[in-house]
Amino acid sequence: MKNARVWFKKDNECRYISHLDLNRCMLRALHKSKAPIWHTEGFNPHPFATFPLPLSLGFRGINECMDIKLIEDISDEELINNLNACLPQGIRVFAVTEPIMKAGKIAYARFNMKISSDNLNSDKVYTALKELLESEEIMLEKKSKSGYKTVDLKKSIKNYSLSKKFDFAELEITLSAGSTDNANPNLIIKALENATGEEFYADITREDLYNSDMELFR
Repeated sequence: MKNARVWFKKDNECRYISHLDLNRCMLRALHKSKAPIWHTEGFNPHPFATFPLPLSLGFRGINECMDIKLIEDISDEELINNLNACLPQGIRVFAVTEPIMKAGKIAYARFNMKISSDNLNSDKVYTALKELLESEEIMLEKKSKSGYKTVDLKKSIKNYSLSKKFDFAELEITLSAGSTDNANPNLIIKALENATGEEFYADITREDLYNSDMELFR
């Protein structure tokens, strides 16, 4: 039996399917492609597949992955081609590797955020973002399993860079993504709206995952 990590992109119309639907879509593709995948045991066996860190609804993902177990040898190229033939155009498999790190090692995620507003031009969006990110603390309410709690989002920011484009501000930001502290980039938008009283829109792409030493998740 061989462990394999399947890397894929999730974009276009598929960015709006939930993680549960993504799981169903991938399991269906594994079944239709006749991939030699290990099935769970029990009354209702199904293809084994796990996702190290689910992607939020509406986000693009350019380096997403799924872990599977293969019971027979198959070339990476054949597995990629067979899966893509059974997947919608918004999900494209581009690589298969041997897992190096366990999912529990994920500590950070890097995002690209294109942020705009109907009422503010890119200069003002950029300035509002800059002031927010340079503040000593960013306090806001965050939903948890036990209810809402007030957190300092500033503590979840590992690093960031901000630039101004023609009609939006572009933010590259690395946020905590571990089991104890997981900061959704939509919290940045919420904090920005709280600070300005304006409404903002964000096109968000998750680009990479890292461990606690900021080594690329592999």
